[in-house]
Amino acid sequence: MEGHVLVKKLLSTDNRRRSYRDNSQVYRKSRQVMIVNKAYRYRLYPTREQKMMFAKTFGCVRFIYNKMLSDRIDYYKETGQKLNNTPAQYKEEFPWLKEVDSLALANAQMNLNKAYSHFWNDSQHFGKPRFKSKKNRRASYSTNNQKGSVRIEGHKVKLPKVGWVKLCQHRPLPENSIIKTVTISKTPSGKYYISMLVEYENQILPVIPKTFLGLDFAMHGLYVASDEDEAKYPDFLRKAGKRLAKAQRKLSKKLKGSHNREKQRLRVAILHEKVANQRRDFLHKKARYLADRYDVIGIEDISVKAMAKRKKGGKFSFGKSVADNGWNMFTNMLEYKLAWQGKKLIKIDKWYPSSQLCHVCGYQNHETKDLSVMEWKRDMHENLLT
Repeated sequence: MEGHVLVKKLLSTDNRRRSYRDNSQVYRKSRQVMIVNKAYRYRLYPTREQKMMFAKTFGCVRFIYNKMLSDRIDYYKETGQKLNNTPAQYKEEFPWLKEVDSLALANAQMNLNKAYSHFWNDSQHFGKPRFKSKKNRRASYSTNNQKGSVRIEGHKVKLPKVGWVKLCQHRPLPENSIIKTVTISKTPSGKYYISMLVEYENQILPVIPKTFLGLDFAMHGLYVASDEDEAKYPDFLRKAGKRLAKAQRKLSKKLKGSHNREKQRLRVAILHEKVANQRRDFLHKKARYLADRYDVIGIEDISVKAMAKRKKGGKFSFGKSVADNGWNMFTNMLEYKLAWQGKKLIKIDKWYPSSQLCHVCGYQNHETKDLSVMEWKRDMHENLLT
């Protein structure tokens, strides 16, 4: 009898081991190995000579884009056909183009082709390609990594035609990652940044949805959640409104082209940059908090741009209130932060009758939106529905 019980115990132990092996195999098969492209942004500290090289590259990229666009427009007006021009065709006429990175010029051609493609395929949402202005304080160019032409060693990064540039690498790149492209940018406040697009393998475990959350856009406070407190967005732009208005008044009184005007322009740019950094930091932290706590998040697919516009004959304009929230930026952050963990963001159509549907049986009550059966009370600040 004891032996029979012992055999049962051994069989049960063997079954548990076999089931454990089977489950582990299923677990290994269920893991998804994906090729992920992720961008890392670092601050650059170039020398005076490197700043001059960056400025020269910015100018050449802008020039070749405008020159190719102008030639395509003229050729289309004369012949009615498309002109396939390349940056290499202009290097004999303009030999100073050879001094900068050739891949930066090639990427300018790709950007022009992409602008034309968007215009021809979807002219309702994309206008004609426009010329790039020299007065734009934001400048950037992109280049590709070919056989280690872009790499990081220590606290410096190697860039074609520029050399080794000092950078602040506040977080390392993923192991066994490959640098694909880099974008060098200069902000209106005079700071330089590099954005590295790297490619690496990431194992994403499938998540069985257990926790759910619904978000609704709120003009004051960013969002209203079904199972969370309000976001309580601090309204960074409105808080800095007085300082910005005072700095911009001083800027308007400075003589154009003077050194004092340039110093005041930098002060205004730094204030705008601080507001943008505060907004981005707040949205990143909120998106990370929600992505870690919930498996599926549903939001309403609304057009923030349409909400910010003033309608014809309308009395109200919510441009600053809507734009300061950064709702589109927040939803983009939330989407990719959820995707990195195998979770999902669901965008619900704005015409979906969620307030008319029963959450148990799904019956739709068409009389819910009949405002004639509702009573409105006007308050000093808001309308309360009773």
